[in-house]
Formats: sequence, C-alpha cells, structure tokens
Amino acid sequence: MKRLVARVWHSMAGPLQWRVVYLRHAKFVVGVTGVVRDADGNVLLLKHRLWPVARPWGLPGGYAKRGETFEETVVREVREETGLDVKVGRPAYLRSGYRMRLEIAYEARYVGGTLRIDPMEVLEAGWFAPEELPEGLQDLHRRLILGEPV
Repeated sequence: MKRLVARVWHSMAGPLQWRVVYLRHAKFVVGVTGVVRDADGNVLLLKHRLWPVARPWGLPGGYAKRGETFEETVVREVREETGLDVKVGRPAYLRSGYRMRLEIAYEARYVGGTLRIDPMEVLEAGWFAPEELPEGLQDLHRRLILGEPV
C-alpha cells in the first residue's frame, strides 16, 4: 500500500501535489505584529478601537494577505494604521496552535513618515519609553517591548 501511495504521489505534477497538501492540512490566519522603535528606543503604541476596552493599547499589526511576506505585512499594517514607514528586523515572537491562528512579531525601526492615524481602527497613537508604558497595554506586548520571556 505504501509503495502504491508513493507511486501515485510521484506520478502527480507539482501543482496537483500542492493541491492535495492544501486540502489535507489545516489552514491558518496569520497575525503579524511590529515592535516599532524610534532612534531613542521609544516604542510606537496604538490605542485600538476594536480591542477590549480594558486593554486597548498595543503594538501595530494585522493579518497577512495572500502572497505577502510577513515582513511586508508589518510594513503595510504600520503604514495603514499610522502613516509611518518602518524597516523590519528580526523575528521577536512566534506562536502557533491557537484557534487556527499563527502569531508572529518582528522588531522594526521607524525610518520616516508623519504620524497620521487611521480613525477606523485607531483612537490614539504615540511613542512611549519602555519604562513609561500606558495602562491597558496587552501583557504579551509589554513583555515583547521589555524583552522579557514570552
């Protein structure tokens, strides 16, 4: 039986193999976050309109689009939410298995642009020193900013 399966698999063309793999495996939504810092080490935080009222503050981010790299997602989401441009650095966090969602965070550096929030998603935005983070900040985001284990 194993030989038959292997023979059938090898006889299929690449696109058909990928279709079988796609249909057979779980699908995930990918949430991408940017830990954006300026030249002074301050971090960009947003007060999100659609987040829980008790903890609305957090890092910029959103969901990856089909065909987009995760680094491109950080750049796009920061620009959409704040009008700012960033250069993406190293990954800072990765988590999978939570309700069919993959979460990844990247370090990022502010490189330009003028702060202009998207009022549909963001109530406020500002630069905060790591020792002066606002109340109502997501715990995971606080740990990412401070470099604590997550």
